[in-house]
Amino acid sequence: MATYVETDDLRILVDPGVSLAPLRYGLEPHPLEWRRLEETWEAVRGYAEGSDVLIVTHYHYDHHDPAYPELYMGKRVFIKDPKENINRSQRGRASMFLERVKGLPKELRVADGRGFQIGRTVIKFSGAVCHGTDPRLGYVVEVSIRNGHEGFLHTSDVEGASLQEQIKFILDERPEILFVDGPMTYMLGYRYSYENLELSKRNLARAIRELELKTLVLDHHFLRDLNYSERIKSVYEAADERGVKVQTAAEFSGRKIEMLEANRRELYEKGRILA
Repeated sequence: MATYVETDDLRILVDPGVSLAPLRYGLEPHPLEWRRLEETWEAVRGYAEGSDVLIVTHYHYDHHDPAYPELYMGKRVFIKDPKENINRSQRGRASMFLERVKGLPKELRVADGRGFQIGRTVIKFSGAVCHGTDPRLGYVVEVSIRNGHEGFLHTSDVEGASLQEQIKFILDERPEILFVDGPMTYMLGYRYSYENLELSKRNLARAIRELELKTLVLDHHFLRDLNYSERIKSVYEAADERGVKVQTAAEFSGRKIEMLEANRRELYEKGRILA
C-alpha cells in the first residue's frame, strides 16, 4: 500500500513499507517474490528520500519498517496514534518505531481525526477505524489529500470499507481518485464473512454513484485472490454505468499484474524463477 502523492507544492509518501507473507498455502515466499520485494523496497526508499511528508497509517510491517529510521530524517511525519485505539501488538510496534526515530523527524504529529494544511495542500485523517471489521486486528487511519480541486484518498487497511465509519470518511472527503484496500476475499468464509463482502460491495458501489470519482484502485489483500474480479461484479457494473475506471495498483501505475503470492503454489510446482 506504499503510495506516493505529488501535489503542486508537496511530496507525500503514505505507508513506506514492504513485506511478504511468511507462509501461504504452507509455502514460504518464492525466490521471485524475494526479488520483487528487494526491487520494490529500493523504489520505496527512493520515494521516501525525495518526499517532504511521510505518513504511517498503522504499525503493521508492510506499512512501515522500523529497521530504517533514517528514512524519517528531516521529514514531517504524521502517524496513527500510538497509544489510543490500538491493540496490544501494534502498541508494542509503535513504541519501538518511536524509539528508533526519536529526534530524526523535523516534525512528528499524531494524525487521528485531524487536518493539516501545508502550503496549498490539505491533508486530512479519519479518526481511528477498524483494520477490517475486527477490532482485535487493531485500527488504522484513512488519509485524504487535496490540492485545489483535485482529491486523493488512501483507505489503508479497511479491507473493503464494510463499516459505516470507514465509508463515511470517503463520502465526506469526495476524492476523485480513491485507493482502497479491497475486501479480503481470499479468506472468504473463514476470517472474512460473506456478509462483510456484501457490505463492502454495497459501500464501494455507493461511493461510485455518489461521488465524482475518476478512478477506483482496489488492491492489497484483494489481490491475494485469483478470482478477485469475479467477487465484486456489481462494483464493476456500477463503475461502467458511471464511467469510472476500476484498476489494480499495478494497472494504475502502467505495470503488468503479478499476483505472486496468490500464485505461490504454481510457482513452486513449475520450479520456475521468472524474470
